[in-house]
Amino acid sequence: MPGRIRRPGAGRKGIVEHDPKLLTSLERLIEPETRGDPESPLRWIVMSTRDLAAYLTRQKHPISHVKVAQLLRDQGFSLQDNRKTEEGADHPDRDAQFRHINAQVKRALVIGMPVISVDTKKKELLENYQNAGKQWLPAKHALKVSGHDFPSSDVPRAYPYGIYDMKRNTGFVNVGTDHDTGALAVASIRGWWRNEGRSLYKQARSLLITADGGESNGSRLRLWKLELQKLANETGLSISVCHFPPGTSKWNKIEHRLFSFISSN
Repeated sequence: MPGRIRRPGAGRKGIVEHDPKLLTSLERLIEPETRGDPESPLRWIVMSTRDLAAYLTRQKHPISHVKVAQLLRDQGFSLQDNRKTEEGADHPDRDAQFRHINAQVKRALVIGMPVISVDTKKKELLENYQNAGKQWLPAKHALKVSGHDFPSSDVPRAYPYGIYDMKRNTGFVNVGTDHDTGALAVASIRGWWRNEGRSLYKQARSLLITADGGESNGSRLRLWKLELQKLANETGLSISVCHFPPGTSKWNKIEHRLFSFISSN
């Protein structure tokens, strides 16, 4: 009718309102299929919207492929073919490695086992080597810093080692002042377990760690493995480590769930 005004809130409800668990189910499906830099707003998936719609329908979330595409666009996704950007030395089993890590993490979380993501943030020089650019200070009270950025060996350094608890979305940081070694890495994990882990996971009998393949927690570093064995002996935990392939450190959860906030603050 001419001049008719629809009552606010009237009309057919959206599919997400009818099915509140739909988005959660969709996120679980696309997580292992996501490509792109996890810190970038541009992400894409390689599964077709028809396949996603079929999977969701079988999980009792009836939906069309058109609606799936709309939901993905609303979350900042685009659909592209299966062409990955090169990340270090590529390997034909790269996707299989990621799927394995993803499956191990999901399994551990389902049974209530603690899962942590670990890494060392870049070392920081202390004393007057910091140069953060312009800062708001009282007039004529600019901070004096060294005229060069080549510190001698006696200048103290800080090595922040982070532990990100995937289940609880919380972080723990231990700062070393000597060197970034396997001993520092495991000492940091030990500190997290003593201060937080053992009280949060009282029934835990095992611990899953995801880490980069190099540096202090590298897959070939004997000291890292030796110190982990000592920690396992002390705590009685069965400790498993999933190392990411070379050149894929940005996929380690700690990079964009913990270190990004440390950098911005």
